[in-house]
Amino acid sequence: MTQPARSRVSAEFGSTRDVRRPPLPEPLPVPVVDNHCHLDIQDGDSWLDPAAALELSASVGVPRIVQIGCDLPGAAWAVETATTYDAIVAGVAIHPNEAPRLDAVGRLDEGLTEIGRLVVSSPRVRAVGETGLDYYRTGAEGIAAQKRSFAAHIAMAHRYDKTLVIHDRDAHEDVLAMLDEHGTPNRTVLHCFSGDADFARACLARGAYLSFAGTVTFKNAQGVREALAVAPIDRILVETDAPFLTPMPHRGRPNASYLIPTTVRTMAEVRGVGLEQLCNAIDANTDAAFGGGWGR
Repeated sequence: MTQPARSRVSAEFGSTRDVRRPPLPEPLPVPVVDNHCHLDIQDGDSWLDPAAALELSASVGVPRIVQIGCDLPGAAWAVETATTYDAIVAGVAIHPNEAPRLDAVGRLDEGLTEIGRLVVSSPRVRAVGETGLDYYRTGAEGIAAQKRSFAAHIAMAHRYDKTLVIHDRDAHEDVLAMLDEHGTPNRTVLHCFSGDADFARACLARGAYLSFAGTVTFKNAQGVREALAVAPIDRILVETDAPFLTPMPHRGRPNASYLIPTTVRTMAEVRGVGLEQLCNAIDANTDAAFGGGWGR
């Protein structure tokens, strides 16, 4: 499959960053799904094509992936990839940080129309997302465009009965306000959950699933672990957000779906439950959130 012309090189660790791929972890006892991955984004000089990514992840108990497209090229690539690989389904959207850029050149409405076309272009598209609000990377001048885009995506999820995947960074209260104003879709996922226990309860009260990434393993993420601890086991999902958010002890190195077992083991420890029990719950929850019948 053609490698997309997209790249990411993290500056977080400067020139000393270790770009070697981490080793394979011990396999999980029960398969789970990586419900949020960006296979189209290259990390440095390395890129795992979908076939290679799936081969590695399946070898450790992660046989299925939800590929998320965050801009128009990425969304189109996500649909193509999900159509090509039975073990992959797609989510399509304009990322909240992309919305102000499109709006600045007068193309946001055009972009939203194209996302709407992609949503209905294939039954392999299971989700509208990631959409939402990001007040960390976009300043106050971009908030109106983000909210307009978020509202349009919520409407698509309702109209086409798709899962809504929400990106929320430093915008907890406004995300909740938008859901209350426009209605929380039947299946809603808080991707890479970043709030505390109180925010978790507010999202759960609106019927959302909470998806935990490698951040749950970070030393400075006690609030996220407390959120995980209070969430009902039937509302918990797991993701990589690869190539971002590599779990400890490999933080800073390239992430991929095959590292899900590292995150799941930390999640089981936080909750004080057996690994097999948590894996069974996550697998069932993912089918409930995104629809089953794929990649088995």
